[in-house]
Amino acid sequence: MDFNPIDIILHLDVYLDMLVRDYGVWIYAILFLVIFCETGLVVMPFLPGDSLLFIAGAVAAGGGMDPVLLGALLMLAAILGDSTNYVIGRTAGERLFSNPDSKIFRRDYLQKTHDFYERHGGKTVTMARFLPIFRTFAPFVAGVARMFYPRFFMFSVFGTILWVGGLVTLGYFFGNVPFIKTNLSLLVVAIIVLSLVPMIIGVVRSRFGRSPSKA
Repeated sequence: MDFNPIDIILHLDVYLDMLVRDYGVWIYAILFLVIFCETGLVVMPFLPGDSLLFIAGAVAAGGGMDPVLLGALLMLAAILGDSTNYVIGRTAGERLFSNPDSKIFRRDYLQKTHDFYERHGGKTVTMARFLPIFRTFAPFVAGVARMFYPRFFMFSVFGTILWVGGLVTLGYFFGNVPFIKTNLSLLVVAIIVLSLVPMIIGVVRSRFGRSPSKA
């Protein structure tokens, strides 16, 4: 079978059903690994998150998985992923900023990041759960900025409960509604687009919202 990434994302329900049939209880380990990697490895922001959680809930509603076990394991995966990413940022992130001539990893960027997390760290870590790509980078940057770990962990857990618990629950109760099930591909696209909207707005504001400093 040809595995096209776009086809996999648009037909996650079909592929998840297939994995449940082929791998049985190992599906929990597979999903655990995907969520852990998306949140825990800064080089893997492209993995599906929001849509995967929703579809996994829908598959659980069809009897493919235990929804309570699914939710608990995926919450654990996301929390461990966040903490792993934080540790990587805290222990190795500084090396990226060691070159004073670097045009990308500048020391003033690091200081600004540190100041930002001092002011908005908790809100940032929680909200990042609902933003693709950003949820992969936020824990790493929090580690680089040396955000107080217990504070980081508290908001990471809170955001994880809302993110995993909310999307798996929505998928469980609504994923198999006939209208939604027949239009699942469109719903997956809608979830992806909606989750990207805040980032798009932020980019537009940063590029066009600032008034010029010089006449």
